[in-house]
Order: sequence, then structure tokens, then C-alpha cells
Amino acid sequence: MIDGIDRALLARLQRDATQSYAALGEAVGLSAGSAHERVRKLRERGVIRRTTVDVDPAVVGRGVLAFVMLGADAWMGDAATRHALAAIPEIQEAHIIAGSASALVKIRTATTEDLQAVLRRIFSIDGVTSTQTIVVLESFFERPVNVHDQGPDGQE
Repeated sequence: MIDGIDRALLARLQRDATQSYAALGEAVGLSAGSAHERVRKLRERGVIRRTTVDVDPAVVGRGVLAFVMLGADAWMGDAATRHALAAIPEIQEAHIIAGSASALVKIRTATTEDLQAVLRRIFSIDGVTSTQTIVVLESFFERPVNVHDQGPDGQE
């Protein structure tokens, strides 16, 4: 179970994961040691999956963003398909979805020509029968998970 202090720690870490445990603890009314222990437990329980840096994709040559729905004649969630999609470095995310498509992938490339090359690689994966590509013209916001929301049963 995640309590209010855990949620406050998570929210602060989402804004700036480089904060010291002393600063985190002070913000939520804990000692540095207690804040460290809580964060360690959140990591162990898998609540905090990783710590990362938010890099501007355009600055590092990955300014083309596309979402691609994949049609398939087989289940896209098997190990071979997962491995084949994960082997394409331009694919940042892959999701099994409900609806007319079987999977949705998020792709970042430098150019539309590079995107086309990635789509060719996707088509070479066994079971993939079609793609529908949406190229993003502009992203005006992306937000992290809101850790202050209550769970579906109204509990924190």
C-alpha cells in the first residue's frame, strides 16, 4: 500500500530525481535516513521502476515521432515478437492493444526516411500484416503518472 508520504516522495522525485534524501525528507517531514529507506522500499516493491533523464529528442537527432498500430495474423505478445520489436532501437515503447490493431509502438527517428526504414523492419517480423502510422507534428505536453490520484477503490 502507498500512503500519502510515499505519494509526496514520488511526486517530488518525478519533478527532480537528483534531490538529496535530506531535501526529500525535509519536504515531507522525515529525516534523510527515513526518506532514503522509503525510497529504497519503493524501488524494491517495483513502484519506482527506474531513474532516468528527460532528454529532448530533437536535440539528439530524434525529432520525428510516430505512433504505429500493427495489424497481425498471430498474437503479438509472444516472446519472439517481443524480442523482434525490442531489437529495433528506434522503438521506444510497445503495447498490446484491443481494437482493430494488435499492437501499438512509439518510434523516434531523425528523419521520415529513417522512419520508413523502421517500418520496413517491422514488416519483416513474422505475423505483422499491416501498419497504420501517425506522425506527430508537435507535442505540446507529456505528463508523468499523477501519484496523487486515489486508486480505483477510493483508497490511497
